[in-house]
Formats: sequence, structure tokens, C-alpha cells
Amino acid sequence: MFLFFYSQERKPKISASRKLMLKSLMVAKAKEELEQEILDKEEEKHRYLAERAPPLNMSGLSLGQLQDLCRELHAKIDVVDEERYDIEAKVMLNTREIKDLNIKVLDLRGKFKRPNLRRVRVSADAILRSLLGSKHKVSMDLRANLKSVKKEDTEKKRPVEDSDWRKNVEAMSGMEGRKKMFDAAKGSAQ
Repeated sequence: MFLFFYSQERKPKISASRKLMLKSLMVAKAKEELEQEILDKEEEKHRYLAERAPPLNMSGLSLGQLQDLCRELHAKIDVVDEERYDIEAKVMLNTREIKDLNIKVLDLRGKFKRPNLRRVRVSADAILRSLLGSKHKVSMDLRANLKSVKKEDTEKKRPVEDSDWRKNVEAMSGMEGRKKMFDAAKGSAQ
């Protein structure tokens, strides 16, 4: 049994012009709702201010009554400033907690933003100075701690190795006689 699959392109259910018309209608509706939301916010602001700060009636007040009114307004301003300060402190505390929690989440995920590293040429003295601070005063001679090799010892060993390298090729190759066995088997087969 053979199954044939034809690659037919599916036709979209909505035509391109209809889709464009719907998008334009959605954008127009969103714009109207945004304008209405702005008007509602302005109306709410005016209503709140009319409720919290009624218009002042200062006509016909004596000097003492005006001073009392000023003291009363200053007291209200102080209360509002204290509330504003408390709210700002709470907001700052919450933002700090949010940052700490975000850092903890990133730590738990294990994803860190690694900074781009730059190559910097630093001498050994500069590294020691940065690590030890003012304690490091003497410049460090790196060649002083190297192991010294005598040239006489190497010259004596070399002539012995040079003379018999051809004789010990099979032994030095690690074949351990396998080549001889291979050559022997090859010779007997012919």
C-alpha cells in the first residue's frame, strides 16, 4: 500500500485585504479607548482635588482669621509631606527588595552576565604589588629560581647515544621483536 502526500498550500481563511481592514479597525478602537482613558483620569483628578482641597473663601476674614487659616493649611501640608515621605520610603524599600529577589532568581537559574574581558599586559611586579600592596618592594627575579643544568653531563652522554642508534632501532620502536616475527612469516610464505 502506497501513501502519497501532496504538498498543497493551505489557503488562509481570511483574505489579506480583510485582515488589513480588521487591523485598522482594531487600531482605531484602541486609540479611542486610550483617549477615553485619558479623559477619565483627568476627571478623576479634578474630582479628587475638589473633595480634598475645597475652594478657599477668604473674603470678609480678619487678619487673625487669615493667620489661623494659614496655620491650618501649613499643618495639612506637613501631614501630606509626611505621608509622601513615608510612601517614598516604602517604594524605595520595595524596589530594593525586588532587585535582591531578581538577583536571587538569577543565581538560582545560573545565568550570569559575564563582562567582556580585555587583554591587559601586566608585569609580575605589578601583579605582586596589587596583591601584596606596599609590602612588595623588591623586584622579583624569575630566573633565579630556575634549575641549573650542567653542560658537561649532557655532552658526555650524547656520543654514546649517537654511535649505536642504528643498531637499536627495533628495540627503541617498542615493537619488541614483532617486526622480526612479521619478517620471518613473510619470508616463509614466499
